[in-house]
Amino acid sequence: MGIRVKARYENKVLKPLEGLDLKEGEDVEIVIAGSLAKDFRGALKLENAELIEEIAESNELL
Repeated sequence: MGIRVKARYENKVLKPLEGLDLKEGEDVEIVIAGSLAKDFRGALKLENAELIEEIAESNELL
């Protein structure tokens, strides 16, 4: 089981927006999801952007 954390990309580095309980040098796997709502708006035929965002960021898709 993993954790889900938002991060910001600045100066070519991903910076977590909250603390992480990791050991120095620990390897992790990163999945870049971003904001997918705009990519699916026409394909899903939904007008509610908040619903689309919720579906796009759902753990069910990972």
